[in-house]
Amino acid sequence: MNAEDMTYPPDETALLIIDPYNDFLSEGGKLWPQAKEVAEGVDLIAHMRTVLAAARYQGLQVFIVPHHQTVPSDYLTWDHLSPTQKHIIKAQTFAKGSWGAEWHPDFRPRERELVMNQHWSSSGFANTDLDLMLKQHGIRKVVLIGMKANTCVDTTARFGQELGYHVTLIRDAIGAFKWEEMSATFDINAPQYAHAILTTDEFVGIVQPQPQAAAS
Repeated sequence: MNAEDMTYPPDETALLIIDPYNDFLSEGGKLWPQAKEVAEGVDLIAHMRTVLAAARYQGLQVFIVPHHQTVPSDYLTWDHLSPTQKHIIKAQTFAKGSWGAEWHPDFRPRERELVMNQHWSSSGFANTDLDLMLKQHGIRKVVLIGMKANTCVDTTARFGQELGYHVTLIRDAIGAFKWEEMSATFDINAPQYAHAILTTDEFVGIVQPQPQAAAS
């Protein structure tokens, strides 16, 4: 990793918050029972808050990258449903108009923070406006946090790298349903495509370096 890789200029870096819905991240959410063990194990919510606060403080552009909000008629005429989409039909996760499809209160976008078109499957880029909007805002580097590691985060990050973006994953600000999913993402898959895999403390230390103590 060269020196340029370890910098995140505010005018060319965006924080992508993947699927920050109550169904994923809040007690009472439909998917929280599956996410809880890993989320609490990595202190997910606190780390996501810290990364977001650092990004806002440094003036990084913030993009919300949301999954499609479900209505009962979704997918009924589709030819090729994925296993995840079949589960969504059954559970009606991220149901449009429901509390579960609202943003977790800590990750509601502020004025001038952008919410992308909803993705139907795992990639935040496929069939959305994310690539266009990143380019229109001069973004070259993307930093990813949110849910979940081995699906929407991994797929969005891979797609971003294929499109030419510098990709950083914050491993303790990303959750999953199983520890094996975390390992598959951060120990096996991401080292093959990500330009940086950092902890929250490492990322904050780069974007908000502490002043050096004066020599005695």
